[in-house]
Amino acid sequence: MTSPATRRNLRSLTVLAVAGVLALGSAACSSDSGDQAKPGGREGSAEVGPTPSDVPTAADPKASVPPAQVPDALVRRTATGGRTVALTFDDGPSAQWTPQVLALLKQYHAKATFCMIGPNAKANPKLVKEVVADGHRLCDHTVTHDEGIAKRPLSRIKYEITTAHEQIVAAAGPGTKVEWFRAPGGDWSPQVRAMAAGYGMKSLDWSDDTRDWQRPGADKILATAEKELKPGGVILMHDAGGDRAQTLAALKQLLPWLVQQGYTFDFPA
Repeated sequence: MTSPATRRNLRSLTVLAVAGVLALGSAACSSDSGDQAKPGGREGSAEVGPTPSDVPTAADPKASVPPAQVPDALVRRTATGGRTVALTFDDGPSAQWTPQVLALLKQYHAKATFCMIGPNAKANPKLVKEVVADGHRLCDHTVTHDEGIAKRPLSRIKYEITTAHEQIVAAAGPGTKVEWFRAPGGDWSPQVRAMAAGYGMKSLDWSDDTRDWQRPGADKILATAEKELKPGGVILMHDAGGDRAQTLAALKQLLPWLVQQGYTFDFPA
């Protein structure tokens, strides 16, 4: 049998443990984000490998946001508007899936924007160069695909954006322009948008989430894309982050449908 003192100590420890769990849950649910993250783009399985060892684990009190070089408003439309569409592909490049996406785009003379994970670009420089050579554009999609980026300290946000940018440019070649940044999962905040703008990148969102990240089947992906598309829309798809066979099957049908509907291919605003 335990003594009264021991029982009191056990009760105290239990109370402290429960309080700690509640505090952690509250912190996880809270957000200082000025923009509500949409679940539509949350992939959750981006194949970016292990987290790099140099990711900041503590806030840097000296971290700051540089002056904006471009507007920080979210981009959800094409540059020219009208009956145009901007195709965007996230989480690549992938040695397995990106070449197949590029082949389909070439077949229909379609241009797209590729939102690349920094380490994936670093691991596949030939593919990054091929994307650029084919006339497509590049977008920064962070280093670790952190879908909670809006809640991170400025030092971590800066690391995710600037390091991925450096890796993408290094893979593509000196002087390559990376015009946009896309937050993983659409997890935007004023700080994230301001940091991207401070490094010359516009914040690229979307207007048409195909939900290919859910792998609901090619027919469902296609139906969602067609239903949500409006003239001047930005379509979200993926060329990495898992098995993209369904995305490819849907893209094979989506591209001719867009042409038949009178759409031309554009880049985001």
